[in-house]
Amino acid sequence: MTEEILSAVNGQVFGVWFLIGAALVFWMQAGFAMVETGFTRAKNAGNILMKNLMDFCIGTVVFILIGFGLLLGEDIAGIIGRPGFDIFTAYESFDWSNFVFNLVFCATTATIVSGAMAERTKFLSYCIYSAVISAVIYPIEAHWIWGNGWLAQIGFHDFAGSCAIHMVGGISALIGAKLLGPRIGKFVKKSDKTGIKVNAFPGHNLPIGCLGVFILWLGWYGFNGAACTSVEQLGSVFVTTTIAPAIATVVCMIVTWLKYGKPDVSMCLNASLAGLVVSASKDDVL
Repeated sequence: MTEEILSAVNGQVFGVWFLIGAALVFWMQAGFAMVETGFTRAKNAGNILMKNLMDFCIGTVVFILIGFGLLLGEDIAGIIGRPGFDIFTAYESFDWSNFVFNLVFCATTATIVSGAMAERTKFLSYCIYSAVISAVIYPIEAHWIWGNGWLAQIGFHDFAGSCAIHMVGGISALIGAKLLGPRIGKFVKKSDKTGIKVNAFPGHNLPIGCLGVFILWLGWYGFNGAACTSVEQLGSVFVTTTIAPAIATVVCMIVTWLKYGKPDVSMCLNASLAGLVVSASKDDVL
């Protein structure tokens, strides 16, 4: 009897932690907004903040209407879920926790791309992109892994989203950056025509960028650990999420110190983010 009670309590506790983790992942939207705004020029701050706000808001609308069904609906040939409106028609039995959890992960996938295309994307074009990735791209590929799609059927495992979120967001960012090209004035021919000169575009507000990194670091504990179902597993995830970015940042500090004569603040902050991304891959292994 005691074991049954402890099991029930444990399930309730981790059910609550599941939603707390989802809230932490949502809070990462603020981190992305601060990082991108701080590391770009002041004239583009409003544009970047609005993009980070709207990729979540637009993403929520299309995820309700289309995305959630494609992600977790009844599997069709291992490719997509069956679209439906269970959120409206099966209100009393709908899995609200799972919906919120997948919604914030969908929004994170969308916002990853914003930084790669900063300062050279029209707002309307970005809104259309946000709708497409949240309604179709993320739900379909995530269904392959988390919706019992073809990858799940052959044994593929992605615990913390290193593939479903980081890889897909990274590939989308690479495609977007390739289509847009560099910012105007970033690469110019030297006056003597002997090569290409690279112009630096320093961020206008390092404190805001640093705050964004710490917000993201905090949110990453939920990102990596929300699906944990035991204290031991959660502790392991927290350790990985702490150590990976710390080591990455120390290494970057040493390298930039040796190369430039002093540590580079912006590169060290980006190293922290790189370590956090790597921690998601490590948690998949664990």
